[in-house]
Amino acid sequence: MPFRIGAGRRLRAAALVAAVGLSSLVGCASGGDDDEVAQQLTVFAAASLSGAFTEIAEEFEATHPGVSIRLGFDGSSGLVDQLAGGAPADVFASADVRTMDRAVAEGLVAGEPTPLATNVLTLITPPGNPAGITGLDDSLDGARLVVCASVVPCGAAARTLADAAGIDLAPVSEESTVTDVRGKVTSGEADAGIVYATDARAVADRVERVPIAGADAVPNVYPVAVLDRAADSEMARLFVDAVTGPEGRAILAEHGFGPP
Repeated sequence: MPFRIGAGRRLRAAALVAAVGLSSLVGCASGGDDDEVAQQLTVFAAASLSGAFTEIAEEFEATHPGVSIRLGFDGSSGLVDQLAGGAPADVFASADVRTMDRAVAEGLVAGEPTPLATNVLTLITPPGNPAGITGLDDSLDGARLVVCASVVPCGAAARTLADAAGIDLAPVSEESTVTDVRGKVTSGEADAGIVYATDARAVADRVERVPIAGADAVPNVYPVAVLDRAADSEMARLFVDAVTGPEGRAILAEHGFGPP
C-alpha cells in the first residue's frame, strides 16, 4: 500500500511513564480500540525531528491499518545510551553521523543506515533581539547564551562553528536537547540560543533568527536505521522507506530540512 500525504488523521498523544526514561514519548494511533491494533512499532528519533516524524508516523498509520507507531524523542546521544541499556525500539534516527556510528559500533543497528536529511545551525533571540546579537561573534560577550551539551549533535556542531570563527563560547546553560535550548529562548530565560534552522522555523513567530556565517558549509547529516532488536524488521524497514522516500522527504522539507 503506497505511502501518501494529507490523510488528515488525528493523533492521539499519550504521556507514558516508561522504563526507558525518554524525555518525550508519543503514541500515534490510527483509531479504534487498543485490541484492534495488530502491531506496534517504536521509533527513537532526535528531538529536532519531532514535528516531521509525528506527521510521517500519522500518514504511515493511515496506509498501514493495524499498525501503531510510538515515537520517542530525545537528544541523539541519550537515545543511544538508552538503546545500549536495553530499551526496546525498532528504528533509530540520529541528528548526526557520529552518533549513528556509535550505535553501529555497539551492535545496535541492522544493516546500513540511510541518509535522511540535512540541517544547519542558526542563532535565535527573543523578539526584538534586545541583546543586539549579530552572529557567532563578540556580540555574544556578556549575553545569556544557551547551547546544546557537547555530547549532543547540535552541541558538537556549534563548537565546530565556533572554532572556525575563532570564538570561545561561554554559555550560561548547556541542554541535553535542541528543543530545550529553544525553550530557554522562547521563555525569555536566554538572550540567544544556537539551534537548528528547523527549530527556529517551528517558533518563527516567537523568536528572531540570526544566521551564522559558514553554517551552510557544515550541515548535520541525519541518518536513520532499522535496529538489530526490531520485533518486525520488515515493518521497520517499511517505515524507514517511507521516511526516506519522496513523500517522507517532502514532509521533512516542509519542516525546513534539506536533502541528504
